[in-house]
Amino acid sequence: MECLPQDVVLDILSRLPITSLVQSKSVCRSWRSIIQGSLLANKHLSHMSDYDPGIIFQSHWPSQNQYYFVDFAAYPEGNKILKKISFSTKHANLVGSCNGLLCFCNASQIHICNPLTKDSIELPKLLKGPGEVGILGFGFSPTTKEYKLIEIVYQRKRPGVWSHVAVSNPFQAEVRILTLGGSRWRSLGMVPYRFIRQPSQVMVSGRLHWRSQLGKYNIDNQLISFDLAAETFQEVSKPDCRSFNRGFYELINLQGHLSAAASNASGGLEIWVMKEYNIKESWIKEFSIGGYLPKELQRINARIHSPRSVFRAICRFRSGEILLEHRSKALVLYDPVHETFKDLTFEGAPNWFKMVVHVGSLISI
Repeated sequence: MECLPQDVVLDILSRLPITSLVQSKSVCRSWRSIIQGSLLANKHLSHMSDYDPGIIFQSHWPSQNQYYFVDFAAYPEGNKILKKISFSTKHANLVGSCNGLLCFCNASQIHICNPLTKDSIELPKLLKGPGEVGILGFGFSPTTKEYKLIEIVYQRKRPGVWSHVAVSNPFQAEVRILTLGGSRWRSLGMVPYRFIRQPSQVMVSGRLHWRSQLGKYNIDNQLISFDLAAETFQEVSKPDCRSFNRGFYELINLQGHLSAAASNASGGLEIWVMKEYNIKESWIKEFSIGGYLPKELQRINARIHSPRSVFRAICRFRSGEILLEHRSKALVLYDPVHETFKDLTFEGAPNWFKMVVHVGSLISI
């Protein structure tokens, strides 16, 4: 390929799955130089929707804070390979993934890293007062071409008492923001929202999304977005669904669309997809998934009194199959055409884990 024009080589390499691309660095010096350049990194990122996403596992048991990556695009037909990845930091909390970059935090520090290139950066420390608790979000604005971190900070009524809702009195929170490359956090003032403390800060259309509870004892809730370019909040319309009104749902990104998986009484899921952003009438119930218990958990489940099926929807592949997670312990592929389930196992996978969708990239920090 040395006789080919550089733009042709760039185009060819940009269409390879990320795992294959990283391995190609050893082919020759010219390829290595191209692969490590910013031109290919950005061009490859523009093709990421052409491939299935990957998954990052964060182990909770038998060992804590071990990380593994599965690149579904690299092995579309064969056995999926679980690759252990290491970081220079040992932070316990994985905030999220954006364009191949992972965000980690602990009580006072935040790190951004690319697990494939090994690039990492430590960001200015979070400054919290006594009794303050924060909810973090990490995302990218395609308008300003900037990566940003947002922290929504509450003052607890009773410091030290954990709640799934960030408790404040009154129902106000201070918003702080940091642009990657900046030297300090900026305050955007106060907002009247009570965000649910859960891993559903979904990134769609340059906006982060959270669920917000209207009051301490009110089961009704709002869907709130934060525009990373304009740095403003906005309420997003919800579909007419009983589970949504009662708050029994989690937000997900399905192939670029804001979506939500709502639990039903039988232990299954209803997956709603917003086809046109923030158009209430564009919400459609695209999938209804019945209850199912992974085989490896059937024996354990027989000894406990709980619903037989508790799923989280993770992502959808180009084949149409949907990846489901069961109680942070098992993965299942659901085929919506044939309405069938397939247990998904990986040799060496942790028994108990947290997982995030991760699209690998060559983006530098």
